[in-house]
Amino acid sequence: MFLTFRTADSMPRDVLLRWDAEARDWLREHGWPLHSSVPVPEWHQLPDPLQTDFRKHRDTRWHWHLDSCQGKCQLRKREFAEIVQNSLLHFDGERYDLDSLIVMPNHVHVLVQFRPPTTCRKQCESWLRYSATQINKLLGRKGEFWQSEPFDHLVRSGKQFEYLQRYIAENGTKAGLPSSDYLYWKRM
Repeated sequence: MFLTFRTADSMPRDVLLRWDAEARDWLREHGWPLHSSVPVPEWHQLPDPLQTDFRKHRDTRWHWHLDSCQGKCQLRKREFAEIVQNSLLHFDGERYDLDSLIVMPNHVHVLVQFRPPTTCRKQCESWLRYSATQINKLLGRKGEFWQSEPFDHLVRSGKQFEYLQRYIAENGTKAGLPSSDYLYWKRM
């Protein structure tokens, strides 16, 4: 599984509106009539010839916005990034097997395989709850730290697995961040 979870403030409303406008412009440029009151369709609702190209465009723009470090970027602080990394590594080899991870200033990517009976949902809830509690304690606050629903993607091929390994490994440098702003881990 390829997982992405992000801080609650990583996509402010103005960024979401800009992302929506970019998706609408792309669809119009590719001949998809879209009235402004109609929501942007999911990629699988489009005709087959447009599905793959739209999904690639949408994903590229989404990750660009995420990598532009919106919000407070609390995970830029090494102490907070290490809480997240240690949480992810805690049951590695028992409940799941981690391949790689990167803690960016406002989001995290993980490449992981879950061991039965561990489920993606339960483990993500555990990671997010624990790390949010620890970070909020250090910040002297309570409340939402992470966005409620992580993004998960089932890896379907060796080629896709290798692509995602590279994506995680290169995410910090491609975002133009100094190495002090992110925390990368790879199984050796």
